[in-house]
Amino acid sequence: MFDKILIANRGEIACRIVRTCRRLGVAAAGVHSAADRDALHVREIGESVEIGGAAASESYLRIDAVIAAAKSVGAQAIHPGFGFLAENAAFARAVEAAGLVFIGPTPEVIERLGDKAAAKREADAAGVPIVPGSQSPSTDPAEIAATVRRIGLPVMLKAAAGGGGKGMRGIEVLDGLEQEIESAMREAKNAFGDAGLIVEKLIRRGRHVEIQIAGDGRGKVIHLFERECTLQRRHQKVIEEAPAANLSAAMRERMAADAVRLGERLAYRGVGTVEFIVGEKDYHFLEVNPRLQVEHPVTEAITGLDIVELMMRITSGEGLPLAQDDVRISGHAVEARICAEDPAANFLPSTGRLSQVRFPRAGVRVETGVESGSEVTPYYDSMLAKLITHAPTRDEALDRLERALDDTAVFGVTSNIGFLQRLIDLPETRKATFHTRLIDEQIEGWALGKAQHDERTLAIAALHWLRSQRAADARSLWSGWGGSGWQLSAGDDGLAPIPSLHVEASDGVSAEIRFGPLARDGSLLVGVNDARLHLRLAPAGDDGRFLAIVDARRETVGVHRDGDMLYVQDGRGTHALRAVPYLSYISASAQASGDVKAPMMGLILKVNVAPGDRVEKGAVVAILESMKMEMRITADCAGTVAAVNCKTGQTVERNAVVVSVTPE
Repeated sequence: MFDKILIANRGEIACRIVRTCRRLGVAAAGVHSAADRDALHVREIGESVEIGGAAASESYLRIDAVIAAAKSVGAQAIHPGFGFLAENAAFARAVEAAGLVFIGPTPEVIERLGDKAAAKREADAAGVPIVPGSQSPSTDPAEIAATVRRIGLPVMLKAAAGGGGKGMRGIEVLDGLEQEIESAMREAKNAFGDAGLIVEKLIRRGRHVEIQIAGDGRGKVIHLFERECTLQRRHQKVIEEAPAANLSAAMRERMAADAVRLGERLAYRGVGTVEFIVGEKDYHFLEVNPRLQVEHPVTEAITGLDIVELMMRITSGEGLPLAQDDVRISGHAVEARICAEDPAANFLPSTGRLSQVRFPRAGVRVETGVESGSEVTPYYDSMLAKLITHAPTRDEALDRLERALDDTAVFGVTSNIGFLQRLIDLPETRKATFHTRLIDEQIEGWALGKAQHDERTLAIAALHWLRSQRAADARSLWSGWGGSGWQLSAGDDGLAPIPSLHVEASDGVSAEIRFGPLARDGSLLVGVNDARLHLRLAPAGDDGRFLAIVDARRETVGVHRDGDMLYVQDGRGTHALRAVPYLSYISASAQASGDVKAPMMGLILKVNVAPGDRVEKGAVVAILESMKMEMRITADCAGTVAAVNCKTGQTVERNAVVVSVTPE
């Protein structure tokens, strides 16, 4: 076994790898970008080298900087995690040339499998059924368009050099084909350093099932059974499970045998994942991911194995420490990916400071690279954490995952927790009758708007503000009195005649808050506009949860204050509210304008307009990249471009005015 390794990654996977290192007694060091100096993974690993700027291309994708860091800390090997350089054959070769060990497949195997087109050729040669499509990648948009027309719609554009949904586009119509090709190539280049695309026939209603394999590099290969990754949004996995549900034993055996045979053909070293698209009676090879997968914990849960340990033992020269008969399935495991994104805004990535995060403490495996106070930047993937549950049956595992999501709070940025809860409750999820396009087909009817704020929610937020205000300054006017501090009353109920607080939400909901006297039972009269509620908040733990007693109703809620922001998490979701003392509040009418603003912090990839151009409402004026995703910034009204305040390659802040349009 190695004495010391370098973890060439960040976030939750870096934190996860170092845990295995500690258990095995292997020393570890890490790397970080300028944006990650204070990141959780830097502290978790304990020793880390700064290797460049915030952008991945300036840090985590710099082969020379990573290898120099490994040498400077005395590491014998480098673990790439997933993403970044994990599937980069040039990196693996450079690691070996530097006298270090790459904890993954050999550079030759990565070259043969890391490119999707080459992987298809290998699978075909091994007798594994493949999806019809192009046999080699192209960076010529005209050639790619011609291939689309030759294969016939529908097709899938895929980044040849990577995965994770980046650089993928389903093409159902030829209208706008050139723009889709250009966008997919640009996304592939930014994510993997290679703009090459392949074209495959799109199988509309299939399932995504993958086989985890492990090999010793000398021809011995075993499988660790399969994972179901069918629940996807825009080709990105959302919920994964193991084993696959409603998969016949015969098909499982054939797929596993095909995956092992492909691994044996390549004398595969380390762990990898062979992915298939599955129909009712048949299946086709999709690709091989020659690396650790995001969803590997569900396989670990049902087999009891540590896949990171397997990788390290194999590449350190110990070989494959177990035989196929040693691998058994126990129970069922499910994983949900919590991401910083807004389901109500077409899953727009959300950036900012995490005011508070709270994860379940028992009965759930939590993989995360963030904590309260962490910054979510636009430079990297939007995933915040993974929750993994394991139980004797699939239904129990899903129930546990649903409870785990209920016990999770993310305040400060918008997350997809409510979306995940909705997904788990779908009949298709519960019965495992789903397909890869289920979410995309149904999502418009899900009403994924932000949580609605009623008087009860606003009253809970206001009372928490009052309590924290009093606690913050023991000498303030709040401290000597059991209520709001007002000495005058508006009527028999004792409610103050003047509002104490103005509370508002981003969706326009607002209220003037008045407080009344404290009752003998500990409740306080709270006026929310014209409504009157008797409210009591009783601590329900040490993690920001309270029992909210509103008149005759009781509910456990999460409440948190961060400056003038108040967060309430209840059964309807997370409510983000701004609180302003009433005497400081000034009402202002929103004025319509032609200012086109950046929806979030990111890098301008392309500017489509110039001053003097006429634009229609909805016209794409610029393209922004954030968290490895492209977003089209559109005009809110028709008119004439008055000013362009950005340029290609420029980083802009959230809400920055990138283009000004004089409305017609």
